[in-house]
Amino acid sequence: MVRRFSPAELPETIPVFPLPGALLLPRGRLPLNIFEPRYLAMIEDCMKTPHRLIGMVQPFEHDREETPRLRQIGCAGRLIAFSETEDGRYLITLAGVSRFRIAEEVEGFTPYRRARAAWRDFTRDLGEEERDPGFDRPGFLDLLRRYFDIAQLSSDWGALKEADPEMLVNSLSMLCPFEVEEKQALLEAPDLGTRRETLAALMEFAIASNGDDGAVQ
Repeated sequence: MVRRFSPAELPETIPVFPLPGALLLPRGRLPLNIFEPRYLAMIEDCMKTPHRLIGMVQPFEHDREETPRLRQIGCAGRLIAFSETEDGRYLITLAGVSRFRIAEEVEGFTPYRRARAAWRDFTRDLGEEERDPGFDRPGFLDLLRRYFDIAQLSSDWGALKEADPEMLVNSLSMLCPFEVEEKQALLEAPDLGTRRETLAALMEFAIASNGDDGAVQ
């Protein structure tokens, strides 16, 4: 069982890890392979804190600066698994805790970036798993099967049929090969039902695009 945080326990400042296309959602799991020296330092510093939180944030993908602009909303994850490889890499897993809004970046002497996090808009993330009363599992799985066919993806369909709606929708949002803007839209969805509708729309668009030119867009 991953530790559950109260709003008062969330830190004011967290390290942020800009990684295009990497999406973390509350109660999700994100494995990461850490090898850059600045992020190795970030992990070492994170493990010394009581909360062990790292903010996953997507940079603007067309910003080629050394310190690219960051999108305003990210998701903080608690470091729950860690191992070191023989060549000095860290293999970690983050458990999604809560989304946050970047209030401002914090200057300092760390080689990685830090931000002051505003949590107040996302207190729902700290509670029990979300429900989706409008979820039509058979229809959703039919759409998913067609999307997986054109995207050449495979899955354990038995597990998908049994998965709770939040786990199903959030796992697919994290794992499907969508563009950065699309991943950000899934992150910013205000509730599970909206995220499921956004996910379905992205899959339908990919299916339609495949019919036009034979490729997933």
